[in-house]
Amino acid sequence: MITAILIDDDKHLREGLKALLERYTNDIHIIGEAESVKTGILAIEKLQPQVVFLDIHLSDGTGFDILERLKAKSGKILSHIVFITAHEKYAVKAFKFSALDFILKPIDPEELQDTIGKIKSIASSTKSFDHIDLLLENIRRKVDNFKRIALSTSDGIHLFEVADIIRLEAKGNYTEFFIKNHKPVLISKTLKEYEEMLTEQGFERIHQSHLINLSYLKSYIKTDGGYVVMSENTRLPIAQSKKEKLQELIKAL
Repeated sequence: MITAILIDDDKHLREGLKALLERYTNDIHIIGEAESVKTGILAIEKLQPQVVFLDIHLSDGTGFDILERLKAKSGKILSHIVFITAHEKYAVKAFKFSALDFILKPIDPEELQDTIGKIKSIASSTKSFDHIDLLLENIRRKVDNFKRIALSTSDGIHLFEVADIIRLEAKGNYTEFFIKNHKPVLISKTLKEYEEMLTEQGFERIHQSHLINLSYLKSYIKTDGGYVVMSENTRLPIAQSKKEKLQELIKAL
């Protein structure tokens, strides 16, 4: 049984979320609730839940304030965090780069079920919470050009420099990361999700199966149907529809 608390200043939302959790899972046990930064900190410290469902906007501050204050007091946070938020572009992007789960308001049952599945898979495997530090770092900096990314694998969550990612390759509904001086990392998310995250970071989708970091592009060969050679000498095909844009990007480099 996974223990959890709900922190939201909207009582109706807390009741609704509890009802949805009771309906869709028997594995999450709500052991407490709070409605503010102050009571939220007290609840986490007293109950030590495995999971915290945390609203961003509270009556006396934000969910980020709770995490910052807990970290300042104890040096680390030892609960899995699932944020509850309206669709705020910057915050959602920060969550994605930090491999943190979030639920958008109004809560969609299907999205909640997906989140529950992730909680079950990571509750027993993840012992490191460095990705929460990464989130707080990104929130403090308030920039869109995130320098690091957290990747959640079957054995835990790992942090990497975005600049060290050479390329990504689609493997069905999974994505394989090829990272400088590191073995390949397989993630249970689609390439499209990472394309949306990394395009503004200097990455380009050149094929249905390939997203590359243009910084590691070594050659663009027009013969044999067209392909690129990456810094580690990997040859990757270019989709016909992507050739013109790729040539324009190369000229601009």
